[in-house]
Amino acid sequence: MPPTTLNLVLVLIGALCSFVYIFRTVVSGPNRNKDGRKLPPGPRALPIIGNLHKLPHQSLHHLAKRYGPIMSLRLGSIPTIVVSSPQAAELFLKIHDLVFASRPKTQASEHLSYGAKGMAFTPYGSYWRTVRKWCTLHLLSASKVEHFAPIRKKHLGSLVELVKKAAATAESVDLSEMIGELIEDIMC
Repeated sequence: MPPTTLNLVLVLIGALCSFVYIFRTVVSGPNRNKDGRKLPPGPRALPIIGNLHKLPHQSLHHLAKRYGPIMSLRLGSIPTIVVSSPQAAELFLKIHDLVFASRPKTQASEHLSYGAKGMAFTPYGSYWRTVRKWCTLHLLSASKVEHFAPIRKKHLGSLVELVKKAAATAESVDLSEMIGELIEDIMC
């Protein structure tokens, strides 16, 4: 293919993708999700980057004044519901907690945790409660935590010795990296 033909094909594909994106946004509306269900009010998002063009941690208060305590934002391409008042948070976390207890299923969770069977990715239900009970009884019980105390002391002692040696030779150390390795060693 000559370069001009390739450029023309790329421009046509780009125009088609833009048309489809704009058509989808106009038809479904800015405050609707993929299923067509209505979302809480929120600012209009930019294509691809969503509402990340502003600093969310600084502007959530102003957005809550404008759109209310429950609003929808797009963080990148992910629609996000933001709850910014204690009453609304109580509504989500206490009254309707079972509705929001599960995480969305993703292909990554399917592949990384054996079909979403790990405690972090499995949907809330009887299986999740059973796995949590196993972890609480067999991994995180006081006797199991105490059982591994000598291992933690040994690894922590070796870290302290490494830092002492580095201090004696006036050598700089990356303490964050060393603590990360310590945690990894203890967990393994």
